[in-house]
Amino acid sequence: MTIPSGNTLAILCGGGPAPGINSVISAVTIEAEKNGWKVLGIYDGFAHLANGEKEVVQLTTELVSRIHLEGGSILRMSRFNPTKSEVSLSKVVNTLIDLGVTHLVTIGGDDTAYSAAKISAYAKCHQGVEVNIVHVPKTIDNDLPLPEGVPTFGFETARSVGASIVGNLMEDAKTTGRWYFVIAMGRTAGHLALGIGKSAGATITIIPEEFTEGKVRLKKIVDILVGAIVKRLASDRNHGVAIIAEGVIEKISVEDFAELGRVCRDEHGHLRYAEINFGDLIKQEVMKELQAAGVKMTIVDKEIGYELRCAPPIAFDIEYTRNLGYAAYEFLHNGGSDAMITIQNNQIVPVEFDQIRDAATGKTQIRLVNMESMHYQVAKRFMIRLEESDLKSIVVIKKMALLTNSSPDDFIKKYQYITQ
Repeated sequence: MTIPSGNTLAILCGGGPAPGINSVISAVTIEAEKNGWKVLGIYDGFAHLANGEKEVVQLTTELVSRIHLEGGSILRMSRFNPTKSEVSLSKVVNTLIDLGVTHLVTIGGDDTAYSAAKISAYAKCHQGVEVNIVHVPKTIDNDLPLPEGVPTFGFETARSVGASIVGNLMEDAKTTGRWYFVIAMGRTAGHLALGIGKSAGATITIIPEEFTEGKVRLKKIVDILVGAIVKRLASDRNHGVAIIAEGVIEKISVEDFAELGRVCRDEHGHLRYAEINFGDLIKQEVMKELQAAGVKMTIVDKEIGYELRCAPPIAFDIEYTRNLGYAAYEFLHNGGSDAMITIQNNQIVPVEFDQIRDAATGKTQIRLVNMESMHYQVAKRFMIRLEESDLKSIVVIKKMALLTNSSPDDFIKKYQYITQ
């Protein structure tokens, strides 16, 4: 095959960090330079491009040969969204053209994938040029629309580091006789929370996908946690760790936050979830329930997520991302464009942007936890949750009722709904 001349490939990272980004950058650069292509690294995602700024570095094999072992991103990153205005889109495309970019590798999550698709379409329709683009799916949330069982890169490292942290917390909980409520990163889906909880053997994990009825009352989340605590106490264990996916907050009815005075709205009247200390809120409400029942318990809330994003990648993610980087370059080299690159059954499988777009919203689809999968069912089997069988056991129900200063009938009446 004749190697095309004059090709300039740019690499850009969007969204939040994930372990393995540098490994993708390294693999793409090495393979492209081997084939005589010039490689540019674009700093800070789309932010500078949208201002017409050429904040770039020429990448070489010498520069990137060992960065696959490092966390973070040598190109840094940002969450700047170039699709919010045609002016931004136009400047991004024009700046890429001015830089001589013929091919673009974007590394990011669902938002970056959507931006990549829009930039490609804009370049063709409005500028009459073709910038061949491939997207490499990255997110510790594991929520991009890959086939079931195929992780996004960074997830396995984040799960491993998260499980280690939670394992330490479990030992601390056992040693000090307390509970930890851990809010795990995961904007919409519960993959990371479930992966950490299952791997660490956490007492209970709560994810948004389990609330299929849509919006739920805060009381239901509180009662699930109180039920787990009381069930543990009934088996003479005064400690535990609950993992709660941060996406659960969006399942809770807005009126519950209003009643608690925890509402902060933006200029459009929408609730600002980022302004709510979810871990503290859950802790305070559970403490109220326990105190009302005469149960003494120390609860500590903790968030984990930022500790995971720039961790050095584990061997799995290093190998995986080197494969993805190689596959991304090969796809572009062979004339491909407008697709997300995946590795399935040890084969390179490009997935066209149109296939991952939600027909209703136009945005990139979100992959949720499959509640019917063996993965979730096994995880749930090993959790400590109040179950229907607990309420049918005379010995168990009497002990739990005694612990909460209530009658067995009243205890059943109060908590039966969370077991169904």
